[in-house]
This record gives sequence, C-alpha cells and structure tokens, in this order.
Amino acid sequence: MDTAPATPLSFRDATEADVDALVALVESAYRGDSSRAGWTTEADILDGQRTDPEGVRDIVTSPDSRLLTVEREGRIVACCQLEHRGEHAYFGMFAVSPGQQGAGLGKAVLAEAERRARETWGATEMHMTVISVREDLIAWYERRGYRRTGRTTPFPYGDERFGIPRRPDLAFELLVKPLV
Repeated sequence: MDTAPATPLSFRDATEADVDALVALVESAYRGDSSRAGWTTEADILDGQRTDPEGVRDIVTSPDSRLLTVEREGRIVACCQLEHRGEHAYFGMFAVSPGQQGAGLGKAVLAEAERRARETWGATEMHMTVISVREDLIAWYERRGYRRTGRTTPFPYGDERFGIPRRPDLAFELLVKPLV
C-alpha cells in the first residue's frame, strides 16, 4: 500500500482512448500475481481474464452506461461502471489499483458513483452483483450500506470472457442499497 499523502482525485467519464488503460487496471486488480498486492484479488478463485477491450468499449459507448474513470496526478487509479436501469442503477467493473487499495480510495469512488447515479438519473437504489464466495468483499459493501438479497445467478461456467473458475461453487449474489 502506498502511504504517501493523497493528492486530489479527478472523476470523468471514460472515452474510447482509455480502453486499453482501463482493461489493464481491471486485470491488475483482480487477476494474476499483480492483483495479490491488493485485497480485491480473485486470483485464488479464477484464472484467465476479468474483462477485455471489447467489453470495456461496449460500456464506454453505451448510451445508458458510464465508465467512471478516476485519476490522480494524471494517472488512472480506479474505475467503475454505472448503468441506468430505470429506478435503479447498476454498479460494476469496480477496480482500484492494487498499490492504492486500503487507503480509502474505494470508499471515495463508491460514494461518488452513488451520488452520480442519484443526481444524474434519479436512481433510488444501487444494485450490484458480487461473487458469493467473496465474503470479505461482501462485508466491505455491507459496511457501506449494501444488503445481501439472497438472490443469486449462476456463474457463466464455460464462458472464458468472465474467467476460468478454479472451484465449482461460484455464483453472483445481488446486493442492493437505497440511495436516499
């Protein structure tokens, strides 16, 4: 973890020019040995890719989505997807650079994402899905007001765009938070 004093963050919507940098950020936060520098790694439960340029480009160009890009000193350090889905917004593709995890950056990004969903779209709830075996991550979201719904969807086994599972019990659980 970088313990240097935090410099101001800037938030903006991603552009197509950011795609490669955002793919690299997401991969570094979740896959492979580099992800082990942070606490959000999925390297023990999934191999393969977390995302790809096509998937990121689809989010960037979709009229109902935003890929919120967070910079510090001109360098992309975090991102998250926001998608307008009627009365609620979907939060996904959340990544913080492994070397900057654990110092409050994730909390700041999540709070800004919630604010934008509420103010831009009038969303009254934020929804997200988390791999159900990620108890530490789910607990982090619960401390920020999200609640487990018990509603799950199967992990897309066999679709390597989402990774190569290292265990047979993966599913996505829906977490919800009121934005009032």
